[in-house]
Amino acid sequence: MKKAFVILAVSLSMSGAFAQSAAPAASATAAAASSADVRAAQHQQRVEERITWLHTQLKITPEQEPQWKTFADTMRSNGETMANLFKQRAESESSRNALDDMKQYAQIAQAHADDMQKLVSAFEPLYTSLSPEQKKLADQSFRHGNEHGPSGKPGHPKHKGKAKPSADDAAASDTEAASTPAAQ
Repeated sequence: MKKAFVILAVSLSMSGAFAQSAAPAASATAAAASSADVRAAQHQQRVEERITWLHTQLKITPEQEPQWKTFADTMRSNGETMANLFKQRAESESSRNALDDMKQYAQIAQAHADDMQKLVSAFEPLYTSLSPEQKKLADQSFRHGNEHGPSGKPGHPKHKGKAKPSADDAAASDTEAASTPAAQ
C-alpha cells in the first residue's frame, strides 16, 4: 500500500511539472517584454539626465534656448528611436536566429549613424551661438573619453564604470607585473 501511495504521489508531482512546462515560456516572454519596457524607460531617463547636465554644463543663455531646444529635442527623439530598437531586440531574443540577430544589429547601427547625423545638424547652430567660454566647455564635455557626466565623475555618463586608465596607471601596472614571480 505504501508503495502504491509513493508511486501515485511521484506520478502526480511529475504530471504537474509536465503540465506547467508551457507556462514558463509564456511568462518568460512576458517578463522579457516587461524588462524591455523598464530598460527603455531607464534609457529615456538617462537621456533626460544628460540633457539637463549639458544645459547646466554649457551655461545655456536665454538667447540660446531656441537652438538648445532643437538640440535637446533631437537627443530625445534619438533616445526614443534607440530605446524602441533595443526593446524590439529584447522582446525577440528567444525567437531570433543568427541571421535575424545580425540584421537587427545592422538596423541598430544604421539608426545610430542616422541619429548622429541628425544630432550634428541640430548641434551646429547651437555651437555657433556659443561664446568662446561655452565652446571650450562644449569641447571638453563632448571630447570622447574625457566626458564628465551628471555624477561629475570622469567617464561617459552612459557608461557608469571606471574611467580609462592613464599612462601612469598602465606603466605602474606593467612594473608590478614584471616584478611578480610569474613574470620572471
